[in-house]
Amino acid sequence: MSKTTYQCTACGAQLKQWQGQCLKCKEWGTVQEIPGRQSRDLKNASTASLRPSLLEDLNQEQTRCVSTGSPAVDELLGQGLPPGSVVLLSGEPGMGKSTFLLQLAASFHQKGRKALYVSSEESLGQLKQRSERLGLLGRRLPVLNTTSLEDVLSLLETDPPTALVLDSVQTVSCALTDGIPGSMAQVRAAVSALVEAGKKTGTILFLVGHVTKEGQIAGPKVMEHMVDTVLHLEGDSRHLFRIIRVVKNRFGAASNILVLKMMESGLQIVHDPSTFFLEARDPSLSGTALIMAREGHRSFVIEMQSLASKSFLSMPRRTALGLDTNRLNLLLAIADKKLRLNLGQMDIYAKTGGGLKISEPGLDLGLIAAVLSSYYDRCLPEKAVFWGEVDLSGQVRPVVGHEQRLKQARTLKYTPIVCPDSQEARQAKESGADLLPIGNILELPGRLFQPVSK
Repeated sequence: MSKTTYQCTACGAQLKQWQGQCLKCKEWGTVQEIPGRQSRDLKNASTASLRPSLLEDLNQEQTRCVSTGSPAVDELLGQGLPPGSVVLLSGEPGMGKSTFLLQLAASFHQKGRKALYVSSEESLGQLKQRSERLGLLGRRLPVLNTTSLEDVLSLLETDPPTALVLDSVQTVSCALTDGIPGSMAQVRAAVSALVEAGKKTGTILFLVGHVTKEGQIAGPKVMEHMVDTVLHLEGDSRHLFRIIRVVKNRFGAASNILVLKMMESGLQIVHDPSTFFLEARDPSLSGTALIMAREGHRSFVIEMQSLASKSFLSMPRRTALGLDTNRLNLLLAIADKKLRLNLGQMDIYAKTGGGLKISEPGLDLGLIAAVLSSYYDRCLPEKAVFWGEVDLSGQVRPVVGHEQRLKQARTLKYTPIVCPDSQEARQAKESGADLLPIGNILELPGRLFQPVSK
């Protein structure tokens, strides 16, 4: 059974039925009938060549991970990528998706593995200018400019590379599918065909995905289920840093992050992000607290800033940048009731230093400490670091990764280390006097702010 479609010979627009005038370019007499591909008869499809395989019989080449050429990226993905895996990289415009994948393709190629960069958005001249700026000329990286999905599939069948970058999946078009490039049907067909070709040839595919104004990956949601790994490149164009966050990963841990720094020569990996977000910090000022945050398997220190000032409005303001406003309101209500503060008559502002966005529950204790520091206008100990979740009763609860956070804090020589009171914390306290376990936020003011001597 064949499916008939109609296409405009002037602009290439596809229509479901014949019309005298093209709806896109408004030309008359340019719509022609094109035969569609034959649909497969599932009952008559031959399955004689399909045979199940035993996992024990698979050779080592089918299960061995391929290195990307960057140890930091390999660690992010789970010690490399197996052949035939598909990675989807999404992010807002201008974050550096094309720059990162162009550098990664060059890294693949430099290690002696064939890599191909296919761009459907930039011309070859633009790619050369970008490569020259990034210092990638001379590595003989093959590139291609096309908007046809059939061209990409033909390359995968005839001469499959080790890795192929497609920038972007929303701009390629499938001739056998209705709709314009970027539509639901086109994106679904393109991803389905690419995943099938990648699994068959063993080529590692990197697909660039656009995002909507809400920050979601454009296209059908099933696209994220079809690929093996989903990465999200986030950051602020007004700041130098970028973060690649693992949203989904079939071959490694999810929620891992990789911190990058945007320079004129491209994206540089920050191998030790422990104190990267603390540049130009003045510990003698009130309203700031250090938090040992954890994203994936990485523990790093961020600065939480807060400002509490008397309000002259009928409804005091509550503003949060880099964290959830609802979490800020919740913690302010807990502190106001348990510590008997008059926060209801004050404007409260809170933000994370460096423009970093963080949502983990371990920031609760540090946020309350920063609010108290601004409220009393007293600075916290210079090397104090916090983590812990605060519940509605004011109790400080343990969070995931306590041992890793403690190890990192001691490596960076932070003291006191203010953390939830637990059996692990009490055992760790015996090995050093730098630990200050807190069971309830009622203990915070007396532990942090010594009485002023008269």
